[in-house]
Amino acid sequence: MPQSPLVLHGTALSGHAHRVELFLLMLKLPYRFAESPAAVRQSDAFRRLNPLGQIPVLQDGELVLADSNAILVYLAKKYAPDSPWLPEDPIGASHVQRWLSIAAGEAKFGPGLARLIAKGAVNGSAAEAAGMASTLLGFMDGHLSTRVFLAADHPTIADLACYSYVAVAPDGGITLEPFPAVRAWLRRVEALPGFRGMPAWPG
Repeated sequence: MPQSPLVLHGTALSGHAHRVELFLLMLKLPYRFAESPAAVRQSDAFRRLNPLGQIPVLQDGELVLADSNAILVYLAKKYAPDSPWLPEDPIGASHVQRWLSIAAGEAKFGPGLARLIAKGAVNGSAAEAAGMASTLLGFMDGHLSTRVFLAADHPTIADLACYSYVAVAPDGGITLEPFPAVRAWLRRVEALPGFRGMPAWPG
């Protein structure tokens, strides 16, 4: 356990922050959530934490760590070293890394971006985001048709990394109805001890 509560800087509607918060909850680690909207991220104080002005940022004592996937790896190594959340064997670790890359790529710029565009939070091509989301969901559905979780036969940080933006795909006008294996996987993640969903988008 950390000597003092961890501090997670993010926003409640950020899938990147949500994936970290999910892991903190599942590891039963004490933490404080510091709401960090755009105005806060432009401040000198926040830029000292992350010069890129991005969320999430985790503070663990003197350590300041940015990037959601990097934070997931750190938490697994530091606070759950003997757990299966991050496999140590070369094949298992590489499978997790593949899905972390997908979470940072196709999941973010597919269903994640489609949601932001639909809610008027950013400008962009809804058609392109929807196309990437459709490709991703089709791939995931085929992959999960013979698997329980993404990278192993048990949950790993790969599942948490990909969950948040896939789960809110309908917010971006992307239906999950054609993807039964994805929907079943979402339910399995939601059944994990400590799970908490993202709040609904205001309005």
